Amino acid sequence: MGTYWRVRLAAAPGADLSALGDSVQTRLDDLTAQMSHWDETSLLSRYGRAADGSWTSLPDDFAAVMEAGLEIAQRSDGAFDPAAGCLTDLHGLGPHPRVTPVSDAERREALRLSGWHRVTFDRAARRLRQPGGLRLDLSGIAKGHATDMIADLMTARGVRHCLVEIGGECVGRGMRPDGDPWWVDLETPPGLRARPLRVALHQLAVATSGNYVRGDHTLDPRTGHPVTHGVASVSVLHARAMDADAWATAITVLGIAQGAQLAVREGLAARILAQEGALTREWLSPALERMLAD
Repeated sequence: MGTYWRVRLAAAPGADLSALGDSVQTRLDDLTAQMSHWDETSLLSRYGRAADGSWTSLPDDFAAVMEAGLEIAQRSDGAFDPAAGCLTDLHGLGPHPRVTPVSDAERREALRLSGWHRVTFDRAARRLRQPGGLRLDLSGIAKGHATDMIADLMTARGVRHCLVEIGGECVGRGMRPDGDPWWVDLETPPGLRARPLRVALHQLAVATSGNYVRGDHTLDPRTGHPVTHGVASVSVLHARAMDADAWATAITVLGIAQGAQLAVREGLAARILAQEGALTREWLSPALERMLAD
C-alpha cells in the first residue's frame, strides 16, 4: 500500500510479539495481493485486464470492500467511486507517473470507461463482471478495510486492547494499560491554523483525506478533474475505518458546502478544514459536536 503500519497493544506477560507481527504482515500482504493498484499482479490489476463480459471471483475481503464502496458511491452520487481507475492512471496517480498535461479527449475517454454505474457486482456469488475497459481504484477505501482487519486479527489473537494504524487511518479497541482510552489527534495540514482536536477511539475508527501529503492527488470522479476548491483535509469518525476512509474521500471531493450537507444527511462525525486565502475555515458536523460534548 506504499505506507506503514503500527499496532500499540496491551500485551500479556510472555506474549510472542514477533509471531504477532508476522501474522499482521502476512494478513496485509494478502490484502495487497488482492487490491493493490500499484501491483500489476494483484487481483485488482488482473480484473482491469480481463476480457469484456468475463466474470472475476472475489475473495471475501475484496467482495466486502466492493459492496461498501458501491453503496457509498450511490449515496454520495459518485463523489466516491471505486471504479475510477482509468482516471487515476490517466493523471499519473497510479504506478506510472505522467509529466504531460491531460487532454480533454483523453479525459472524455477515461470518463466513458469509468464509473460505478458500469459495475455489475453479484453479491451472492461474490463475483465482478468486466464490462470492457473498466479499471478499479480502491485506494480511498482498501486502507481503511485493512485497518479494520488488523484490529479484528488482534481480537482473534486474544488482544482486546490495541490501537491499529495504517498510514494515518486508526482503529481503537479496548483501553490503554493506564485506563485511558486510545487518544488520537486529528490531523491538521501544515500551514493551517486550527484548534487541536483530540478524540478517544473507544471501539471507534478515524480516517483523514487530504492533499497535504502527496500534493493535489484527489480527483473528482464525476468530472475527471483534480479537486482544487480549497478543502485541505477531512476527518471522519465511524465504527469502521473502511467507511470512514470512503466518506472522507467523498466529502473532500464535494467541498466544504456540499460535503457538509452530505455529512449532515448521513449523520457522519466529520471535521472539514479548508483554506480560504490566508484564513483557515473549520467545520464540525453536528454528530461530531455531540460526540465531543459527551
